[in-house]
Amino acid sequence: MTQADPADPFGTAALRDGTLLAWRSSPTRLREDTATESDLVRAGYRDRVLTELAQNAADAATRAGITGAMRVWLGDDGLHVANTGSPLDGPGVQALTALRASAKTGGVGRFGVGFTAVLAVSDDIGIRSRTGSIRFSAERTRAVLREHDLTPPRSGVPVLRLAWPTAEPPVSGFDTEIVLRLRPDVDARALLDGFRAEAAELLLELPALGSITIGDDELTRTRTDLGGGVHEIVVGEHRWWEGEGPHARWLVPVTAAGEITPLGDDVLRAPTRSDEELSLPVLVVADVPMQPDRRRLLPGAPLDRIAEGYARFAAALPADQRIALVPVPGFARSEADGLLREAVLAELRTHPWLPAAAGGDDLVPERATALDGLTDELAEALADVVPGLVAPALCGPRYASLLAAVDVHRIGPARVAELLAGLDRDPQWWRRLYDALEPLVVDAVVAEELASIPVPLSDGRLVTGPRTTVLGADLGVDGPLVLPWVRLVHPDAAHPLLARLGAGTVTAVDLLSDPALFAAVEDVDPDDDEAAAELADTVLRLAGHVPGGSLPRDLGALLLPDVDGELVPADELLLPDAPLADVLVDESPFGTVDSKVIDRYGVDALRAVGVGWGFTVLRAELPTGPDHDLPDEGQWWETVDTDPDTLVAVRDLDLVDETRWARALTLLAADPDTADALADREGYTAWWLRTYAVLDGQPLGRLRAPDDTTFEGLLDPCPHPDADRLRACLASPVVDSTALAALLLDRLADPDRDPAPAVVAAAHGALAAAYASGVLDVAALDLPDAVRSIAGTVVDAADALVLDRPWLAAVVPAERIVMGTTATAGALAELLDLPLASDTVSAEPTGPGRATEWSREPQAVLAAATTGVPLPRGPLTVHDRLVVSCSGAVTGEREVAWWVDRSGTTHCTPAGFAAAVASGGAGS
Repeated sequence: MTQADPADPFGTAALRDGTLLAWRSSPTRLREDTATESDLVRAGYRDRVLTELAQNAADAATRAGITGAMRVWLGDDGLHVANTGSPLDGPGVQALTALRASAKTGGVGRFGVGFTAVLAVSDDIGIRSRTGSIRFSAERTRAVLREHDLTPPRSGVPVLRLAWPTAEPPVSGFDTEIVLRLRPDVDARALLDGFRAEAAELLLELPALGSITIGDDELTRTRTDLGGGVHEIVVGEHRWWEGEGPHARWLVPVTAAGEITPLGDDVLRAPTRSDEELSLPVLVVADVPMQPDRRRLLPGAPLDRIAEGYARFAAALPADQRIALVPVPGFARSEADGLLREAVLAELRTHPWLPAAAGGDDLVPERATALDGLTDELAEALADVVPGLVAPALCGPRYASLLAAVDVHRIGPARVAELLAGLDRDPQWWRRLYDALEPLVVDAVVAEELASIPVPLSDGRLVTGPRTTVLGADLGVDGPLVLPWVRLVHPDAAHPLLARLGAGTVTAVDLLSDPALFAAVEDVDPDDDEAAAELADTVLRLAGHVPGGSLPRDLGALLLPDVDGELVPADELLLPDAPLADVLVDESPFGTVDSKVIDRYGVDALRAVGVGWGFTVLRAELPTGPDHDLPDEGQWWETVDTDPDTLVAVRDLDLVDETRWARALTLLAADPDTADALADREGYTAWWLRTYAVLDGQPLGRLRAPDDTTFEGLLDPCPHPDADRLRACLASPVVDSTALAALLLDRLADPDRDPAPAVVAAAHGALAAAYASGVLDVAALDLPDAVRSIAGTVVDAADALVLDRPWLAAVVPAERIVMGTTATAGALAELLDLPLASDTVSAEPTGPGRATEWSREPQAVLAAATTGVPLPRGPLTVHDRLVVSCSGAVTGEREVAWWVDRSGTTHCTPAGFAAAVASGGAGS
């Protein structure tokens, strides 16, 4: 072996001689080398100075088996680029000067031409290494050409074909150093800034490099194993998660909080940047055949294998971050992008990586299902109903396009309703499902999609769709109910969502007021104890939670067992020791309910369906006639001018023993429900008691309240201790019926009665007012032969006169006068068939007097002022003594205090002014 020259360890002299010989032998070869080098600089390796030098540094580190370091700085003599790793060797020098050949058998730069990138900034390049150093120089190349009578091409000279040995060693700490003496037109600072921008990505692309220092700025690359085949790469302030397949590495940026920020706009790295644009969410560093300049793929390059293992990388990431690795649907940026996107999507579609709901095993997307609006609660409920449910966090509209890209099947509420059909689950499960579904129902469209969702009923059935069902509202019942007449939702499944989907809402009163229930009650066979007991159980459990008196009387037909075990309608039964039993006739139709029924359902439930304790109250909304099975109801309706909005009536009053009314009234007054009915004078109950209830031998309607003295002496006071509560059931202080009018007329003619004159006048006034208003049926009145005078005496009707003029009282004896008020005298005379005093008595003054005016008489003015009435009008004659001559029913002369003659003139004595003024004079 020839010993190497220490001054020229790489034999550059021989290499130069060989190259010069070739150029002299073929001048075109010189031009070709010049053109080739120029083309590489201007096209394939433009803007790739740092990239190509970094690739060489990475190869050197790989060959040396170390993690390489690279340093770039500006010195007085140019740009310096140093690296650690295998130093320069002979084959390397030969490759650098050969232009078309490479000594590399592996690594990044396989074509031996990447180093030409340095010519973009320098024509004078030095390579210093521990094994020897060389230098390339355009200036020296031109000189050599001239020495050998070779004409340099006009376009320049090939700089990297001729190398000269140098003695400069590399900077301390590095194995190789490249010195680029920059051309004057190169901005060194801008060049260094550009290198800083490239450094971070180069550390990602070239894992053999551990650090790159640009000037004073050092970037280091750290790689941490996160498990599952994922590594975290940190370069400066940036971090990536890295996954690795057989033919590629994928890196996705992440924040410090561990949140992926997908790229979407990048280029293929092979391993450094190419010109193949990509739209994948990750940075792709692939082992794929490239053209010599490593900017474009070789035709037919196998891109599909780049995606191998991509789904495994996605599956190793946190579940909530994986979806970020799906390429966003859109147009491909290049042919390579289109092929690679499809390869990645195919890999994702067919491998398990998609997070499953409820934390299950990862899903294969093409066999997975996404439900719009899925929540954790709904996912849990549907876990064994809808197979392959995707995690709820991915089911929103944000990820819809990404899931569609990997062929995830998407369903809506309608499909969920279909899958639920016929499902056998307990009511609590259905309620949890409804609760989880409720947030999905945001409009009428979704509500319609869920219209066929199954609903469990209280009787154990499962029906389709809420619209035919009803929800119980505060039923107060524990456990399910058997309600064959209605589709009641099981209480453990009841949820507001069902109401939004069309279910009705019912109260216990609604359920117990359903005509279908009444039909069921009527249809129960009295001989079928089991059917009767089942229906009674349902009704009584509900009835215990309804207001008293609110249920229809139809439920009184509900069959219940009595003390003898016989089935009897509820309204024909009484509770044991019911106070009502003590006031009813001995032959009343009521039996006693079985005590076991009381123990099980309680007194309130039994009373609600009609089992008696005290009197029961009937309530009927908007009644239209006497069809409520109340005694004498038709008679009462004849007294009603307009139909009441609500009929409130006490039942079974006709069954009270006449000798027990005192206790019955006490019972009625003590119960708040019946007491309210007693207080309504116009209502049925008060009317019936006034008409038929007897106390001390008299109907209540003939008795008065003890504190009501309107008809004192004519009507007896009610002796019952609850008389005040019975006021509406007693006689009215006004004549409001023909019956009361007849009673008062009889009592006024009864000589055994001793009413005060004021009571007599009030009674006559009330009778006249009732007659005038049309309240009385006069044809039904039987007038007595005697009447009561104002003197309190009973006088024959033939001798009585109705006083209609106040001055006539001075000449007609009080024993003959019948009066109420002068205003109603005409009506009273017609009612009693008596003459008016003014029609039967006439009189005129017998002596002259002094004609004057009311306003001129001091006594008249004084009387008006003290009584608060206006002065009368009309003619006035004053007499010292006034005597009138009477004719008609009264005859003879009578001395009077004042009088009004036929002409309307008022005659008055000094003593008569007060009476005349108070009566209004002739105007009265």
